[in-house]
Amino acid sequence: MNFNRKQSSKKWLCVDLPVMEYMETWDYQAQLVHAKKDQIIGKDIVLLLEHLPVFTLGRQGNREHLLVTEVFLGSQQIPVVHVERGGDITYHGPGQLVTYPIVDLRAGKWRVLGFVEALEEVMIRTASDWGIIAERNILNRGVWVGSNEKLGSVGIAVRRGVSFHGFALNVNMSLEPFNWIDPCGLEGVRVTSMKQVLGGEIEMVDVRRAASFHIQEIFGVQLEHVSLEDIHCLLGFQENRLEMKAK
Repeated sequence: MNFNRKQSSKKWLCVDLPVMEYMETWDYQAQLVHAKKDQIIGKDIVLLLEHLPVFTLGRQGNREHLLVTEVFLGSQQIPVVHVERGGDITYHGPGQLVTYPIVDLRAGKWRVLGFVEALEEVMIRTASDWGIIAERNILNRGVWVGSNEKLGSVGIAVRRGVSFHGFALNVNMSLEPFNWIDPCGLEGVRVTSMKQVLGGEIEMVDVRRAASFHIQEIFGVQLEHVSLEDIHCLLGFQENRLEMKAK
């Protein structure tokens, strides 16, 4: 598969976010998707961040794959959230690079499967920068090391041609919470991280930089780094416009 698109002058906005609660970031995504659909924001946007501990259940998610009790989760202060992305159950936490592209697939002439595979390719090439050989499995989305160790997961949703959600690459994160679930609804799957494979921690800023580079080469775009305040301004414009429509 050739994922290297010809470099163009097209720009995506790129926002580097800190460690954030899942629902706060989900709200940002929902607002940005709405703004994209209404053509209030013209450029595609990618969010790079880490999450506070959370389990998420996708469209095919089943609580039967949660192997611990609600009481135990309460003691760990880890919420379980149902979301509209594809896939089953997964865990997010600090030390995991999460990337959310809010992209107009039709304008970019992307098929959903090709877009998902491109996101997997970003993880594969990012891991390769540290000498880690990761591969995709067409039966189980995400990227894998060896025959049965999952390094990264992927799951998107699409509304009126606009994608959101994205991928999560395990860098330095604690892997213990994955023992409390059947990751992605698959029994017997082991989860690994770049830290575990390499035997030492990696600077998250370096992984973010590598992932940003590979997003540019795979999607054939230039990333324009903006601040969260810039996004607030864009979303503020959206809110003002919606208020005007309501009058």
